Amino acid sequence: MHIARLDGIQIHYRLDGDPDGAPVVFSNSLGTDLRLWDKVIPLLPAGLKFIRYDKRGHGLSECTPAPYSMGTLVSDTEKLMDHLNVRDALFVGLSIGGMIAQGLAAKRLDLVRAMVLSNTGAKIATREMWDERIAGVRAGGIESLADATMTRWFSADFRATDEFAGWRNMLIRQPVEGYVGCSAAISGTDLITPTSGLRLPTLGIAGSEDGSTPPDLVRETVGLVPGSDFALIRGAGHLPCVEKPVEYARILSDFFSRVGHSA
Repeated sequence: MHIARLDGIQIHYRLDGDPDGAPVVFSNSLGTDLRLWDKVIPLLPAGLKFIRYDKRGHGLSECTPAPYSMGTLVSDTEKLMDHLNVRDALFVGLSIGGMIAQGLAAKRLDLVRAMVLSNTGAKIATREMWDERIAGVRAGGIESLADATMTRWFSADFRATDEFAGWRNMLIRQPVEGYVGCSAAISGTDLITPTSGLRLPTLGIAGSEDGSTPPDLVRETVGLVPGSDFALIRGAGHLPCVEKPVEYARILSDFFSRVGHSA
């Protein structure tokens, strides 16, 4: 287990692959921890260095009092990469992780040479929706919204599997303060202008059954970056790396190859 003691926060992270390889950083979604990528990483090309972490208030990272700002979450990631002496990484962000990717690239282009924006947006839903969700979690805990969230996250076929229960458990076992804190960060974020100014290789990935960040939102977001690519994974919801890991890994591997990010 690795814990980075950064300025103001302790962040849990994991390293896989070749310690001397080109770096790939993964940032996961609201309500999940770094196990989100367990199925995908073994399927990716050898010779790369894979870095995963639990964002503030999630997994084994420190949970500070809510609310959080997107700037704080971006800063946490920036400090972790500086702590690990990582530069020119390929950054893969899913949902709020994709928002962190956009914010980090706008702030520190030396850290990000290419990015994958998976199941995310430059702006996700409305402040009113997030305020309602935060109030619901404060009143009834994460369990109170778990079933509705699972319907948005996963296809009907996946919800019928035994594995599905583990993802529901992962969601409801995240700290309430961390879930609320990150929800507040999403609520206050509109990255349309900064993302429109980015000029770096960018790939968008969407799931056809995603009820949280529908394909059109992902396509519109990556379309803000000239020359970006887009891939749709059919039959998958908000977490296609869980439902369709082989296809997800193939799409990532092809992108790594196209942008010359290899061992």
